[in-house]
Amino acid sequence: MSRSQPHHSPAPSRPHPPPSDAHRSLCANTSAIRSTVKHLRDQTVSLAKPRSRSTRMDPYDVEGGAINVRFLHADSVRAHFIIQNFNLETANALRRVMLAEIPTMAIDVVEVMDNTSVLADEFVCHRLGLIPLIAKGVEDLLYSRDCDCEGYCEQCAVVLTLNAKCTGRDIMKVFARDLVVSAGRPNEDVGNPVIVDPERQGSSIVKLRKGQAIHMRCIAKKGIAKEHAKWAPSAAIGFEYDPANKLHHLDYWYEDDPKEEWPVDHDRINLDGGAPTEDEAFNYDAVPSRFFFDVETVGGLDPDQIVAEGIKTLQRKLAGVIQQLQGGGDGADGADFGGAQSPTLNGGYGAAPDQGYTTPYGGNASVWGGANAAAGGTTPYGATPYGGGPSW
Repeated sequence: MSRSQPHHSPAPSRPHPPPSDAHRSLCANTSAIRSTVKHLRDQTVSLAKPRSRSTRMDPYDVEGGAINVRFLHADSVRAHFIIQNFNLETANALRRVMLAEIPTMAIDVVEVMDNTSVLADEFVCHRLGLIPLIAKGVEDLLYSRDCDCEGYCEQCAVVLTLNAKCTGRDIMKVFARDLVVSAGRPNEDVGNPVIVDPERQGSSIVKLRKGQAIHMRCIAKKGIAKEHAKWAPSAAIGFEYDPANKLHHLDYWYEDDPKEEWPVDHDRINLDGGAPTEDEAFNYDAVPSRFFFDVETVGGLDPDQIVAEGIKTLQRKLAGVIQQLQGGGDGADGADFGGAQSPTLNGGYGAAPDQGYTTPYGGNASVWGGANAAAGGTTPYGATPYGGGPSW
């Protein structure tokens, strides 16, 4: 006869309170952001790897959920490519980041020593600020707000000098090539004026007649286009999806026939899966998955650098959101949310009565009522006839 083993029941544990709706929503949002960061990280790796000429990607294959990129055209000025198996929100976020949040170089401060041209000092300074500068290696410079110097130094700025005087009878033209970069910068590229024209002259700054002169000291600093448009890395970024309008996100304005009055890009339509047939049923659940990008640079950064820096910047921003959501605790997988949290999470609006007038200057007291705020008859200007007596 077999003897049964004694059964030891585990010690009773304290039951965990059921997670609230805000907790579930916050965990879901954190998981979605983590998934987006992972997709962007994979995208950065795929851009960095060299592509074989024999490897071809089927533009109609959108199965599998893997993000892939196909370059249609790329040179030193423009990059035209398609991102597949992407979502509209992330694609538009990448477009906005490439437009406004990639650090570049631009002239920010101008010290005028001499200017006898017909143009005012402010006019010339504005033109100098819009001259594109090379931003390769800009990560070696600090933002001026993060530097400990007073004004500018070699760690946060590049100094360019413009000194020209017309001594002949002909009109003298001053170009960006006449900007001389001083020594003491982190590398040999950052801060140089962008010169791409065949004559190697660059942007025109001012014209001088005989006897006129201009002498200015320009301080170029690191910044982003969200602060000022002069730091924009790209001249324009084309962004399009669903060129055949199969999703009906566009409502064409027309007089007689929209098919005749609106141009059709057959190449993009073919790359997007072809034009819809007349008897094709409308799919109400369809979402865009292919996005056409056309990135044009002003010359400070190459187009591929703009795309790569845009992905890195978006990764850092999403990682910052995750860090704020997690705070100092275990994050979405644990119960401790030390960072941002919903007002109803972890017993909020119920753990203790909210006085409604708590300020950082006196505990739960304020100038409007003090500790006895229920009376309602005290203001910074004395007593009022409302409150302080018997209630109505």
